[in-house]
Order: sequence, then C-alpha cells, then structure tokens
Amino acid sequence: MSKILYVEDDETLGFLTRDSLEQEDFHVDHFLDGEVAKKAFKTGSYDICIIDVMLPKLDGFNLAEYIRSKNTQIPIIFVTAKSLQEDKLKGLKIGADDYITKPFNIEELVLKINIFLKRKYINADDPKIQKVGKYEFDLANLTLTYDGQSIKMTQREGELLHELVVKRNQVVKRKTLLEKIWGKEDYFLGRSMDVFISRLRKHISQDDTLQIENIHGVGFRLKCP
Repeated sequence: MSKILYVEDDETLGFLTRDSLEQEDFHVDHFLDGEVAKKAFKTGSYDICIIDVMLPKLDGFNLAEYIRSKNTQIPIIFVTAKSLQEDKLKGLKIGADDYITKPFNIEELVLKINIFLKRKYINADDPKIQKVGKYEFDLANLTLTYDGQSIKMTQREGELLHELVVKRNQVVKRKTLLEKIWGKEDYFLGRSMDVFISRLRKHISQDDTLQIENIHGVGFRLKCP
C-alpha cells in the first residue's frame, strides 16, 4: 500500500481528502501544520507528498525545501489557491513536481498520484544507463553522473531528460512533451515545463558539447555529440 504524507490545515477539507484517498487504498498520514509534518517525514517512509502552500508554523514552501534536501526523488504535489499563479512557479522552482489548485476534484488528484507512482515503478524496473555526452544518465535511479560525481534528479526532471535523450538532435514539440509528461497542454503547464528545462540546463552545464536548444514556438532539441 502506497503511503502519502498529506499536509492541509483546513480540517474539513483534510478529512474529506484523506477519507477519499483511503477509499482508493492509499495509506494517508494527514498533518495540520508544517512543523509536525516535517517531524513525521524525518522518521517516516513515504511514497509521495501532497502539501498545501499556506500552512501554520512552517509554510509549504519551506517544508518542501526541507523534504527535497533529504530526498531528491520523492514526488511532491503542491496544493495552491487558484488565483495565485506565482505560487505554482515558486513551488516548481523549489523542487515540486506538480500542483493542483483548490477547489480540486478528488479524481484529478488520484490520477496525478497514480501517474507518479506508476512511473516510479516503471523506472525502478529499467536498469538501462544511457550515455549523454560526458554524462551517464540512469533513469531507473534518477541520477546524472559526470566524472564520478552524481546529481540526484527529481522524477519530472528524469522523465523530461529521457524524452529529450531518446530524440537527441531532433526537435521535440512542446505539445508532445506536455501531453506525455504532464498529461495535457495548457499555457501554465508550458511555463512549468520551462522551469524544468532550466534545471536540466544547469545539470548538464559541465559538458560544453551539450545544449538544450529552445526552438521558438515549436519545442526543444538536445544537441548531443
């Protein structure tokens, strides 16, 4: 049974969400503030985190930063207010993998959770290591290794790099990437993807033969020898 760390200070919403997720056979630990959730993460073992941005004692951004500093691979989904678009980008820059806006449909949340968990198990079964310039890219373990030094990647970073590596030196359309990795295409998800592209550029910056080109209005191309 997959275990979820869920942090939401609205007790009614938290109870309803937890109950709905438990009916889908998830184990859910629900916490009302960021400090308690932080302590639970230190001692517990979780498969995915769902974190509201506005929390007492320790806000969702600081909690996510802590979680990401301890575990680079666990999926993090932020819950944001619909009107606060800047919260979504800030969360993604911190290291979140996705977001869902209030009020949300429980079916949409369950779909997001299952997508992450399914990909996690697929990746775990794939031992293939690919050469990317002077790097070794291990999708199964979400690592990128250069000169013996490994970078731990988030799941979304790994998925995005994988799609670019498979089509290296070819243009991959934005629409294709958004639909395959994020599940749909829209303006804000496109901006979210740009955040992940920026992260990937930093990850591969030690090899000057590699470049992720932005083909304006079309997509991206990984230039690779």
